[in-house]
Order: sequence, then structure tokens, then C-alpha cells
Amino acid sequence: MPHSFVIVHGAWTGGWSWERVIGRLHAHGHRAFAPTLSGLCERRHLAGPAITLTTHIDDIVNEIEFKDLSEIVLVAHSYGGMVAAGVVERMPDRIASVVFIEAFIPEDGMSFADFAPGEDFSSAMIDPPPTAPGEYLREQDRAWVDSKATPQPVGTFTEKLKVTGAYQRVPKKTFVVATSGVPFGETLDKFRADPGWTIRELPCGHDIAVDLPDELAELLMAAA
Repeated sequence: MPHSFVIVHGAWTGGWSWERVIGRLHAHGHRAFAPTLSGLCERRHLAGPAITLTTHIDDIVNEIEFKDLSEIVLVAHSYGGMVAAGVVERMPDRIASVVFIEAFIPEDGMSFADFAPGEDFSSAMIDPPPTAPGEYLREQDRAWVDSKATPQPVGTFTEKLKVTGAYQRVPKKTFVVATSGVPFGETLDKFRADPGWTIRELPCGHDIAVDLPDELAELLMAAA
């Protein structure tokens, strides 16, 4: 049965970073959408102080509403976990499955900046952090990602989100961790102890959609 996937990309990037996975989902007959969030990459001309976390939540909510999507598999990578948590609060009845991929999931009143207490969020635009050799399985992918990454409006990182934990009430829940990615020990321990969650691990770095698109596409289809 075909499914509808809505993908929320991570910080400093865009929907282009999910092209490999989307192509594989389409090849299996599914619908898949990865809109670039306002102020980033091909939408960088919109960047400015008015762009906040709420703007990014609106981006995804409107994508779902105007494409008349339902029974969605909502996929969120890294910073995208903040956005997805807000989307589920707004339209819980549209989401059948949620897949958090190396994602930051906020408690009520948290911002992305709360997950990075040592970082400087004083500028209007936050530059993408430099990538290091070995961060990607293929060096040419690291160069490709670096060439397309763009600064991100600070309001998307500093706005505190009001949530009730609606994502916990989604029928199917999956958390995906990369064995060479960002440490998510506390989150993993909590979800492993919860029978409502499925934990999956993939042998790559943080940017799984770039490193292992075949394996990730198969995992997403299983999560549907």
C-alpha cells in the first residue's frame, strides 16, 4: 500500500539533502515530500529576523494541508525534531507514524539552543558548523553538503516551543540513531524502556539520508 512521507530536514540544509531517499521511496510507489524550510538554501532569500521556529512549523503544516495529506509518516532529522514536535501538536490526527532520525525532541518550554548550551546564538544568522574529514562515509558527499549549507536565522534556534508531548501519542514511533553520529544516550535509554517505541541503528554518521539512503528508505517503509 502506498504511503505519504513528509520529511523535515535538519539545520542549515534543505530538501535537496533528502533527494536520494525520496527517489527510492517514489520508486516503491510512495508519495514523499521534503520541503526546504523558510530562510534556508533555495529559500535563503527569505532569511531574516521574522523567521522563527514557528515559521518552520507553519512550513510543514501548510505542506500537509495544501497537499491534502493524511495518514502521514512524519520524518524528522536532527533540528527537524523540534519542528516535527510542533507539527504533531497542531495536527495530531494527520500523523500515523513518526520517525525521529538523530533528532532533538523538546520538552515543554525548550528551544534548540537549550540542547547546545555552549554555542553562541547572539548573531542574527548562525553559520553552519564546519564538517570534518570522516564525518561522511564518502568524502565527496562532505564536499557536496558543505557547498550547499547556508546560515540559519537565529530565531529558529532560540524560540521556546510550547508542547504537550503529542508526539508520544502517535500510533507508531521510531527513533533512528547513527552509530557514528550525535550521542543520544539519554533519549535512547528512555525510548528503549518504552514498548511503544522502536529503536533502529545504522552504521554511519549523523547525516544518514546522505550516507545510507538505501538502508534508510527501507527503514522508513518498515516504519510506515
